[in-house]
Order: sequence, then structure tokens, then C-alpha cells
Amino acid sequence: MSIPEAIILGILQGITEFLPVSSSGHIELGKAIFNITSADNLAFTILVHGATVLSILVVLRRDIWQLLRALLRFKWTEETQYLAKLAVSMVPVGIVGLFFEDAIAQLFNGRVVMVGFFLIGTGIILQLSRLDRGQNKPVGFIEAIIIGLAQAVAILPGISRSGTTIATALALGVAKPQATRFSFLMVLAPIMGATLLKMKELEHEAATSADLLPYAIGFLAAFISGVIACRWMLNLVQGGKITWFSVYCFAVGLIAIVAGLWLR
Repeated sequence: MSIPEAIILGILQGITEFLPVSSSGHIELGKAIFNITSADNLAFTILVHGATVLSILVVLRRDIWQLLRALLRFKWTEETQYLAKLAVSMVPVGIVGLFFEDAIAQLFNGRVVMVGFFLIGTGIILQLSRLDRGQNKPVGFIEAIIIGLAQAVAILPGISRSGTTIATALALGVAKPQATRFSFLMVLAPIMGATLLKMKELEHEAATSADLLPYAIGFLAAFISGVIACRWMLNLVQGGKITWFSVYCFAVGLIAIVAGLWLR
């Protein structure tokens, strides 16, 4: 992987992880454009997902610190209840990721047309946010389970995790700031868990890889763009502008389908 490719893919990951346009779908499209090998992709995926986690930790550091302090008090408070809801929301994606992630990755590897169809699916899902009933309620345990199921569906490349979870939360009547923060916090543990599992597969390649500079630059690009996108997304949802991205998803999805069929 060259340095320009690493920068472009890093920025793609950082931006699309938080904006409702599917990071996995865009990374698949990027791999197809740059002809990235599976080994390069594994190493790069681990690094940029680590950058994604770091971006969330920086942007939501006050929320995370408040939750950690509450946890260390060993009392059932509003904060520990929130942590319990986060834990509940992670169960579906944990099950799907543990048993089906490799099969899904193999199924979609290089299949640009399928990614295109799911990007269009993301565009449709984003329209769910129009169902926002303006109830401005907090996330309850039932809402946490449903949002967690939405996150599990988003393991499919082309289905936006942030878009699906936020749109689902808004459709359930959750307040906009709560919906966005819950969506970003609920992904921390799954990303870290998946990254740790993938690191075992990387042991041999990491020992023989000599050119680490593109990976380091890609990590930095993903982190910086992730911080910017995360902060931007918090404001976008508050302003009710999430549906704007459905047009983008429809357009990119259609282009991916046409290009995939044309290049066969």
C-alpha cells in the first residue's frame, strides 16, 4: 500500500465511520479501486479501527469519564444504568460478529455490486429518521435492544452503522443528542473486541512487514478525520439534517452497481 492510498483510505474510514454513509462499504469500494491485497487490508483495517476508537475517546471523553467514575462507585445510579443499556445493545452485534463476520467478509470481498445495493439500502434506512416523533425521550432498555439489533444488521458492508442506529433511535422517539451519543458509545467495545481478535491473525505478517510508514500515516489520517466527522455528526443530527445523506448513498450505490456490472 502506498502513502497516498493509505491517506485516502484512512480519511475514508475516519469520515465514513461517523457520517451515515457506511465505512465498510466505502472501504470495500476503495479496496476495489486501489486493488488492495487481503493482507494489506487486514493490517490497515486493524489500524484505522484503532484510530476510530481513539477519535470517539477524544470527542466524548467527558461522557466516558463520567460513566467510568460512576462504575467505580459500585452503585446503581443513572450512569451505571446507562452502562447497562450500552452493554445490552452490544449483545446482538457481538453474536453476529463472533459467528458470522468472517463469512460476511468473504461473501462481500470485491463484490462492488452487492455493496452498491446495500448503500441504497442505507439511503432508505436514513429516511426512517423522518419518523422522528419528537418525543425527546431517553434511551430505555427496550430501545437499547432494538438499536443493538440495528447495529447487528449494519455488519453488512454498505449498511451504515451510525446511520442505522441513529435513524432507528430517532424513529423510536429518542432525543437527538441522546441518539447520537448512544450510537457512538455503543460501538466502542465491539470495535475493540473485533480488533483484538483480528490481531491474532496479523502476528505473522506484522513480523515480516517492513514498510510501516503508510500504515502509520493512514492511522493518523483516520484519527484526525474521525475527530472532525464525529463532532460534525453530533451537530448534524441535532439540526435534523441526517436525511441529506440518503441522496449521497443512493448516488454512490447506483454508481457502484453500474461500475461493478460494467467491469465484470
